[in-house]
Amino acid sequence: MKNKPELMKLRWLGAAVLLSMYASNSWAFGIDDVAKEAKELAGKSYEAPKSNLPSQFRDMKYTDYQQIQFNRDKAYWGKLKTPFKLEFYHQGMYFDTPVKINEVIASTVREIKYSPDYFNFGNVKHDADTVKNLGFAGFKVLYPLNNKKKQDEIASFLGASYFRVIGAGQVYGLSARGLAIDTALPSGEEFPRFKEYWIQRPKPMDKHLVIYALLDSPRATGAYRFDITPGKDSTVDVQSKVYLRDRVGKLGIAPLTSMFLFGPNQPSPVPNYRPAIHDSDGLSIHAGNGEWIWRPLNNPKHLAISDFSIENPKGFGLLQRGRNFDQYQDLDDRYDLRPSAWIEPKGDWGKGHVELVEIPTADETNDNIVAFWTPEKLPDPGKEMDFNYRLRFTRNEDQLHSESLAWVKDTLRSTGDVKQSNLVRQPDGSIAFIVDFEGNAMSKLPDNTAVTPQVSIGENGELVENSVRYNPVTKGWRLILRVRVKDNKQPTEMRAILMNGDKPLTETWSYQLPANE
Repeated sequence: MKNKPELMKLRWLGAAVLLSMYASNSWAFGIDDVAKEAKELAGKSYEAPKSNLPSQFRDMKYTDYQQIQFNRDKAYWGKLKTPFKLEFYHQGMYFDTPVKINEVIASTVREIKYSPDYFNFGNVKHDADTVKNLGFAGFKVLYPLNNKKKQDEIASFLGASYFRVIGAGQVYGLSARGLAIDTALPSGEEFPRFKEYWIQRPKPMDKHLVIYALLDSPRATGAYRFDITPGKDSTVDVQSKVYLRDRVGKLGIAPLTSMFLFGPNQPSPVPNYRPAIHDSDGLSIHAGNGEWIWRPLNNPKHLAISDFSIENPKGFGLLQRGRNFDQYQDLDDRYDLRPSAWIEPKGDWGKGHVELVEIPTADETNDNIVAFWTPEKLPDPGKEMDFNYRLRFTRNEDQLHSESLAWVKDTLRSTGDVKQSNLVRQPDGSIAFIVDFEGNAMSKLPDNTAVTPQVSIGENGELVENSVRYNPVTKGWRLILRVRVKDNKQPTEMRAILMNGDKPLTETWSYQLPANE
């Protein structure tokens, strides 16, 4: 029989071996493996993906594509004791190139093979032989988010580098992307795509899911790690390493894509029972110097681009601040439940600017809003760029802001008028904006607090009225502006903030009145 010191030594060696195996398994595959592939790709000529999709799938309409459903009883990891499950998207319409999807198991990486048996094709006529080796278009992640006994779809990766994530009680709205290139430039936008994924098999008690992705495009490659943690606010911790193949005109980091059709600041041009239709109603920015900026969104008649020069941003995002159903009145699309997306950079991103792109759209089926960070300087092709950030999907927008500053609750637009001596309001050719500010700190101020507005307007506008009054309903303050536009063919810039002496009480309201012709 071994003595006690020898037994302890064997136990220690056994533990060391297990620890070594565990450590080895934990680091068997990681972002450096993807980065190695991305860097090698960046040094080679771009090879465009080839579609293997039969014409009957490529030419199908949206309603036909919707008939192709994943068989729920075949969910990947469905028979394993893990809270996460996977389902896959079939190719069809413009989702016409396959992506490779792998599973990471300890020290093993293996491809998840496509099979038509995963899908129910509904009434879509097809030849079984033509689909047997097609490949997936993307995947979705399931998790018991709202009910422990029911699997909810919480994330979707489909098309180019697009992905969507939701938290508890939310429905899909805006999308995030891996990278944007030359957005809104005359040369045309380049859409990088995730060509391959590696999904780490979660353990039974895991509350998060790790996904790796390899990005490729004519002028850029990249390695991405997504750590998704579902919850009331679902978060995605993003680690990215980007390499340029060639110089680009504009590089969009942490891009968000959304939709704004109309709202109180830009009412519908035709009668509509819905007061607002949008996935997001404004761009919020927390600048490196501590300033908070709110820019309400527009659906302009012409392409509009707004830049906000910022060094080391603390955060930015496209938010849906309206949370009451009666602000939308839409039982089908539930815009009141669509999440805001907030980017929290990790580390210093240096000098650059947050860019907002607004594109004209005639209906809600088109995403027409893009926001992203673009660095002031880009390295030479082949050099690594690291951008890490947390992406938060939330319906609790007030928790994103400083407790000491009030925020814009509403931006309302109206015809400017003047009250006559007979109390009848007479339009005077101006445009009125009513901006309501509210917040925890502001609600505690006496209603007779000396609140003064600081307002600036661009050269294309004349400020006719600038006043502020206490709002007893919200326990905040209401700013009333009347603006006369000089040239309807040009946009008009405005900024405003409420002060108490030399102390800011609110975030900065920054607005661009679009050209009207």
